[in-house]
Amino acid sequence: QVQLVESGGGLVQAGGSLRLSCAASGSIFGIISMGWYRQAPGNQRELVAGITVDGRPNYADSVNGRFTISRDNAKNMVCLQMNSLKPEDTAVYYCNVRAVPSSYWGQGTQVTVSS
Repeated sequence: QVQLVESGGGLVQAGGSLRLSCAASGSIFGIISMGWYRQAPGNQRELVAGITVDGRPNYADSVNGRFTISRDNAKNMVCLQMNSLKPEDTAVYYCNVRAVPSSYWGQGTQVTVSS
C-alpha cells in the first residue's frame, strides 16, 4: 500500500522560510512526476511546483523565484524549499505523485504565514 508522508509545515513570519518534505512508502511504478499542490480556504487546489522523473521543474507564477522543488528518485522523496514567504502562501500543502495508472496524495500539511 502506497503512503505519502509529508512534514515540515508550520507557522512562520512573512519573509521567512520553510522546507516541506514528502516521502513515499510502498512500491510505486510508472512515476511521471512528483509535486506539491496547495489549497487555501475557499479556493481550489492549485499546483505549486512539480518535477519530472528526469528532473525538469515547473512552478506556478506566484512562487517562481521563491520556491525550489527537488527530488530523490532512489528514495521516492520530493522536497519544497520555500523562501520569502508571503501571507498569501498560507494554505494546506499536499504532496502528489503522478504515476501510471494511479496518482497518490498525501494527507496535507498546514503552512501559515503571518504578516
